[in-house]
Amino acid sequence: MRIRPAAATALLAAATLSASTLPASAHAADRTAPGSTTFSKVVVNGGKDIVLGLTTKKTVTITWTATDPDGVAASWAYLWHGPDTDDADGRLPGYPPAGTCAVSPTDRTTSTCKVSFGVDAARDFADNGLVGTWKVLGEAQDTNDDWTDVDVAGTTRFERYSKITVNASPEPVKAGRTITVTGSLTRANWERGTYTGYESRPVQLQFRKKGSSTYTTLKTVTSGGGGTLKTTTKARTDGYFRFLFAGTSTTGPATATGDFVDVR
Repeated sequence: MRIRPAAATALLAAATLSASTLPASAHAADRTAPGSTTFSKVVVNGGKDIVLGLTTKKTVTITWTATDPDGVAASWAYLWHGPDTDDADGRLPGYPPAGTCAVSPTDRTTSTCKVSFGVDAARDFADNGLVGTWKVLGEAQDTNDDWTDVDVAGTTRFERYSKITVNASPEPVKAGRTITVTGSLTRANWERGTYTGYESRPVQLQFRKKGSSTYTTLKTVTSGGGGTLKTTTKARTDGYFRFLFAGTSTTGPATATGDFVDVR
């Protein structure tokens, strides 16, 4: 359900009070007509997905451009999740503040706006179902006190933070012998408050030769039960093995710290 911010309500009240001193003809103006404000260049978190662990706290910024033929008096933007605004199961921030807007010095009809707010994973994300696409609701009041609401002025994504580990053995090993590489892929489970295995996900096994700065992909393996990873490869030269997970639409990427193997 849409909730008009307190600042907007205060502005509306002030406008109503001012209108009470106007001639009767002025009261006949249509105050319920939809506004003409358009929203563009809506960017959340600098265009990057927002990845949250179990206790992540971060500041998220929304920037946008609001344009109205009569000029923009004030504008708001907030994030919501769900099938529609009436049945939203999440809204950030909980009580949206007005954006800070600056009128273009060359075009009085256009304002650039920004709002920043805190996101606390432990407080705001207790349900794994909140992962994925969130929409930006844009709202504006023009200088004639007409209001415009756009339910989906933009979008962003929230993802669950992932972790990946690696262990290559035996160490040291003779050239040509088999090396077993194991590890695990887990991700934040907001409902349980812990990291749980991420199964059936493709993960790359990579190798970096000693003295080099570049990793090469040797093969792709699939995470098993509980997110376990296990594969084998041949020992050829000294170097580092690591697992790399590219991420999904619900889970951020993860890269293990390389595990060095001495080949003799």
